[in-house]
Amino acid sequence: MTLDIPDLAATEAFGRRLGALLFRGAVVALVGPLGAGKTHLTRAIAGGLGVRNPAAVTSPTFVLIQEYPARLPVYHFDAYRLSGPREFADLGVDEYFAGDGVCVVEWADKVEPTLPAEQLRIVITAVDENRRRFELTAHGDRYAAVLAAL
Repeated sequence: MTLDIPDLAATEAFGRRLGALLFRGAVVALVGPLGAGKTHLTRAIAGGLGVRNPAAVTSPTFVLIQEYPARLPVYHFDAYRLSGPREFADLGVDEYFAGDGVCVVEWADKVEPTLPAEQLRIVITAVDENRRRFELTAHGDRYAAVLAAL
């Protein structure tokens, strides 16, 4: 599924809809260059999951993992500064993936081998200063159902 998103408000609306549809154990893999909007989308997904203050959701570039309480806990990972999949795995990500929350992984392409086979992959492309293109790929039936509901 490809979506053309005209501005930040549309990104927020899309992320909130997506967050409301996610389920226990969901993994959202975000791919895109610096400034593409990965953290903004994560903030909106967290809002859709019920994080009380989505504005508090920030990029975990230096801490690597942020946890936010919500309807389902949100585990926000940033693989930007990691040397690769092994270093990501050493964070104990398998426990998070098998847990009760929703995992959102920024820079997922850097750690692809450690991600679960079933996931929702979102590739974000900046069209211009405001517009983004989201290419969503569902890997697994539960994720296909999420895309169908969007």
